Amino acid sequence: MSKHFSTVDSQIAASAKVGFLEANANIILPLVLMLADWLSVICAGRLAFHLRNYLINNNALHVSWLNSYIIFPLVFIAFFHIAQLYQRRMQFWKTIEKLFYGCLYANVTVILILYVTNISGSTSRLYVFLLWLFSFVLTVTFRYAVKKSLELAGVLQLPILMLGAGKTAGLLLHAFEGDVGLGYSIIGVLDDRNTNHDNAINVPYLGTFADAEHIIRRTKVRDVIIAAPGLSSQRLSELIYRIQPLVRNLAFVPDLIGLPVGGLEVDSMFNEKMMVLRLRNNLARRYNRAVKLAFDMVLTLVGTICISPILALLVVLIKLDSSGPAVFAHRRIGRRGKSFPCYKFRTMCVDADIKLKEYLAANPAARREWEAEFKLKDDPRVTKIGKFLRKTSLDELPQIFNVLKGEMSLVGPRPIVAEEIVKYGDFINDYYMVRPGITGMWQVNGRSDTTYDERVRMDSWYVRNWSVWLDIVMLFRTFKTVIGGKGAY
Repeated sequence: MSKHFSTVDSQIAASAKVGFLEANANIILPLVLMLADWLSVICAGRLAFHLRNYLINNNALHVSWLNSYIIFPLVFIAFFHIAQLYQRRMQFWKTIEKLFYGCLYANVTVILILYVTNISGSTSRLYVFLLWLFSFVLTVTFRYAVKKSLELAGVLQLPILMLGAGKTAGLLLHAFEGDVGLGYSIIGVLDDRNTNHDNAINVPYLGTFADAEHIIRRTKVRDVIIAAPGLSSQRLSELIYRIQPLVRNLAFVPDLIGLPVGGLEVDSMFNEKMMVLRLRNNLARRYNRAVKLAFDMVLTLVGTICISPILALLVVLIKLDSSGPAVFAHRRIGRRGKSFPCYKFRTMCVDADIKLKEYLAANPAARREWEAEFKLKDDPRVTKIGKFLRKTSLDELPQIFNVLKGEMSLVGPRPIVAEEIVKYGDFINDYYMVRPGITGMWQVNGRSDTTYDERVRMDSWYVRNWSVWLDIVMLFRTFKTVIGGKGAY
């Protein structure tokens, strides 16, 4: 045992020991972020002030130095603190959401301050609006710049010891590395099953679960994640009781992977030493569906006006590339199981059905692919401009008219054909509950690279965990995925 610990200790000394900055990251980072927020609010206030005076130059606005540099920034920082933006590390899309509401509440408070202090008459509504707009944009920008700079420099990243080195640990590591908001650094893993140094997540292997106390003391790590959902409840309980007194924060991944727990609420039953998990099905609520419909209509009306020149250009290119109509309608299944004509730019030749039958008859492998996915990676029916449209997903732009007709949503489950209903099994009721979307979970998670079963579960997860902010994130991530062309064919 002593020989084992000496080997581990030498590895810790080489790579895994927590330094001063990392050990105090939870103290230093909030101060850095607070300074960034302070500067961003000051910049937002000055921009709003000068732009307002430029636009309305016949009535100059006066804002006191005390308000601009002290009181207003303190109000914003107070609301950011209430939203736990200094206490918790969270995914950056969640940070943006909290900054949005924090800036909104702070601006309402600024208005109240101006009213109570009897200087509201000298402060314009345009200035207040610009202050909210610039404060949100700049706090997001400043925070991203700070977090990205620290990530690239490898400074103030929170050291994490991970227990488990299997598939779940790999998924967690992928999530940590792909999100600038978290700022986690895995210093090493402990695992009972995979005791070789070349583990699946490519971080230092420091020992088994039995070594946990020794490793924590030697590395001085203060945050631990147990990423082994396959552990029995008794084994997990033993690990938690052993580790918790030695660390500041202990997290574990429960055996709930894939379940729709985005809106999870937890009730603790103290006397019985148990907890009750409450899950919400968000789009089962009529009010949420009405909010989603309003969001779709407003955004689609504005978007249609903006992209109308692009639509006209694509129609011309399609007509020049091959004969036939530029837009076609394919019957898809929508809300409550009703079929509707789903519009798309034509990406195939006009005799596509005949070509498909001939191709599938001559290619057994292609026939099996079609029967499994209802898609072909190398589809002989696709035209030259059609390949470009599919690669960029521009072929789906005419579906904005389905949204305006109330048949589709901007974000939602992938619209399916009648033959696919049986593949949804028990999840089909989730699909029937909402309008299918132009984009959705599967498009931003690999699109055609995902399996059919994964698509179905993504659709169900989305319906149960919907929020307006989730739709905004999906639209933004769709844009990034389309630009990258990942998984499209």
